[in-house]
Amino acid sequence: MLRTIITGQPSEKPPLLIAHGLFGSARNWGVISKRLSDTRQVIAVDMRNHGESGWFDTHSYADMANDLAEIIASFGGPVDVLGHSMGGKCAMVLATEHAGKLNRLIVADIAPVAYTHTQIHLANAMQSLDPSAVSNRGEADQLLSDSIAEPSVRAFLLQSLDIKGSRWKLNLDVLTAEMPAILGFPKLGGQFNGPTLFLSGGESDYVKPEHRPEIKRLFPTARFAKIPGAGHWIHAEKPREFEAAVRAFLDA
Repeated sequence: MLRTIITGQPSEKPPLLIAHGLFGSARNWGVISKRLSDTRQVIAVDMRNHGESGWFDTHSYADMANDLAEIIASFGGPVDVLGHSMGGKCAMVLATEHAGKLNRLIVADIAPVAYTHTQIHLANAMQSLDPSAVSNRGEADQLLSDSIAEPSVRAFLLQSLDIKGSRWKLNLDVLTAEMPAILGFPKLGGQFNGPTLFLSGGESDYVKPEHRPEIKRLFPTARFAKIPGAGHWIHAEKPREFEAAVRAFLDA
């Protein structure tokens, strides 16, 4: 079982399950979870090989979807599901392979396709940093700056650095080995006919017009929306607008 952070109380509305992206954690979604929990229970998950969840030898979307299906079953299901990036791909596999577990699906800035922009350089940069050699995040940030130029990316990755435990809360060896599978997307035979929203950043190129036929094949009721001024990390860059779009879709 994976580690979950539960915010809010059960209500007449289905719980919302949140699946984070690569190198993320349930903690990254704390603000969104808290705000959405005013009307429903929110369950944010540390995906396998991330955060406080267990480390496994595999990181396939089938395995991750099965992980989420087990969590939903433990809550009595079905639930609404929100997945971002890697978590969005996992949510799509969950919806098509375990359709009875979901009411509504929100896919944040990702499509059911293979991508070529690898994140292997970020994993390599983290692997090159010895957590036992730093005493605070400032030192770690300085060391990472040689290989990762963007301060916001370093800040995001450093949320997974356990200074006291002298370790990364990421199974970097497996995530590196499984990067081709993470960037790819499995062949799916099923469909999800429930309400589905593909919510993208207006400045992001992850969900393109040419992806829509495959999206519609798997998710016939899919609707599309963009948040102006946001890139791939839409929930972090435009949290209020992201929350409003999610709330409007779930409450429709």
